[in-house]
Amino acid sequence: MTDLDNYKQKLKEFYGSRTTYDHEKGTRHPLEAKILLEFVPLGLGQKILDVATGTGLLAIPAAEKVGSEGYVIGIDMTPGMLHQARLKIAAAKLENIELIEADAEYFHFSDSSFDVVFCCEAIVLFPDILAILQKWYRFLKTGGFVAFTCPPETAYMASLQQSVCAKVLDVSLPHILETLGTPEKCRNLLIQAGFRDIEIKIEPSGRYRPLRDKELSEIAMNINFKGNPLLSKLSQKQLNQLQVEYKAEIEKLATDRGIWEDTTKFFVRARK
Repeated sequence: MTDLDNYKQKLKEFYGSRTTYDHEKGTRHPLEAKILLEFVPLGLGQKILDVATGTGLLAIPAAEKVGSEGYVIGIDMTPGMLHQARLKIAAAKLENIELIEADAEYFHFSDSSFDVVFCCEAIVLFPDILAILQKWYRFLKTGGFVAFTCPPETAYMASLQQSVCAKVLDVSLPHILETLGTPEKCRNLLIQAGFRDIEIKIEPSGRYRPLRDKELSEIAMNINFKGNPLLSKLSQKQLNQLQVEYKAEIEKLATDRGIWEDTTKFFVRARK
């Protein structure tokens, strides 16, 4: 198994364990899907692609908005997530939505197939973000929208994770949030992919998390550093040392309310 295959497998395992995340305590997923959906003007009869659709938080209301003359395709590689989405689709009696179980990185549609391509929460997970944006550009009709969410590079303890890795491994690993971590980086990548009329809305947010929730597990390492080849070469001693160092740094930030975590999101849209 290659490092990339291992990374994709870790993604499936992680999201396969969170199939009820619609209802997780403190989750912002439903709200963020709603904000992203409202960020793009949808009309009756449009064709929509929802990449990494998960439990259908965005795809299902999108299908309701485009009406019976429109159509929504949701694609995701996590069977458990899609099962939850299908239950909700059946309950809503929607017939204009199709779910595809596949890795969106490798799945192809015809050029100029969609009016809008959405990706809520997941664009940072793609190994090559510029390449996936270029692919979505081809999928879109002229004048169509791409719209996605992404966290800033300051979110989810990213800088702390990087500094601990640098301390233990004596090398700086690129974090998953770096590529789109500022509005300028988002704009530059979208321009490189060919998009125009770029708009970015920043929704500041944060939360306190219990100290016990803060671990830098092997699966978190693999996802947060996108299966970096160095990770497969780490010894158990190094993995243990990373965990110890991370916990020590986290404890320095702890308050009687827990650890403050930045959960700010960028809401990004652009046109072909």
